[in-house]
Amino acid sequence: MATTFSPVGSQASRQRTLWQRITQNKALTIGCGLLLLISVLAIFAPLFSPYDPYVQDLAYRTAPPVWFDKGTWLHPLGTDQLGRDYMSRLIYGARISLLIGLSVALISGLIGTTMGLLAGYFGGRADMVVSFLVTTRLSMPVILVALATVAIVGSSLWVVIMVLGLLKWDRFAVVMRSATQQVRSMEYISAAQSAGASTLRILMTEVLPNVMPHLIVIATLEAASAILLEAALSFLGLGVQPPLPSWGLMISEAKSYMFFSFWLIAIPGTALAILIFAINLAGDGLHQLFTPEERA
Repeated sequence: MATTFSPVGSQASRQRTLWQRITQNKALTIGCGLLLLISVLAIFAPLFSPYDPYVQDLAYRTAPPVWFDKGTWLHPLGTDQLGRDYMSRLIYGARISLLIGLSVALISGLIGTTMGLLAGYFGGRADMVVSFLVTTRLSMPVILVALATVAIVGSSLWVVIMVLGLLKWDRFAVVMRSATQQVRSMEYISAAQSAGASTLRILMTEVLPNVMPHLIVIATLEAASAILLEAALSFLGLGVQPPLPSWGLMISEAKSYMFFSFWLIAIPGTALAILIFAINLAGDGLHQLFTPEERA
């Protein structure tokens, strides 16, 4: 009797295999778990914040966290130098960090992916132009260009997002160019060309889905880098401006209290480190998931 294979059963088997690979990938599960927790706190910040992050109470300035002797559960993480609740500002600060990371990754990813696809697929002059632009961009340090631009234009949340988004596209372009060059010689690309598919259709339906794993991994790395750059700009006073609760700005405002109320720096610094750690873990886990042959 001939054996028949059910497409539904085969698809269910593939889904089980993928789920097993995801659950066995510790970096991916831990990183995505932390990211999910931070994202939930950020999205539903009004539900988790005990106070308005902008309300000042000078009678409770630099109150210590609850685990110190003079700490109180009224302010579990203490208050800052203006009496604002630190837990509320920390939770709302997660919104700014995630917004900057996501926005910069989208803007730079759109620019770099478009350039990389065109250079990798067409080659020739398009490749030369993109390679020249990438080389020019790499010759300019991101932090110095961002500092100069923000100092001239003015600092605000959206200015920081646009400046970083227009400066962080080079890695997308390089990786997408290399991946597209590998994909364009595949048989399914030749089949689509022989069938008369347009160039735009081939790029969007044949090339892009097959280079998407590389794009996702690079996006996580660039999002983490953008969050760190924003924190650095805010610490220098050229990023997010008061009274917005940016973690970098919170560290900057607390630097004069570091010897007396060190938790004012330690708490947002730890939150920033955990967020970057989670994004990098998730990116590493996605890389291992998409390229299992490279796993240790």
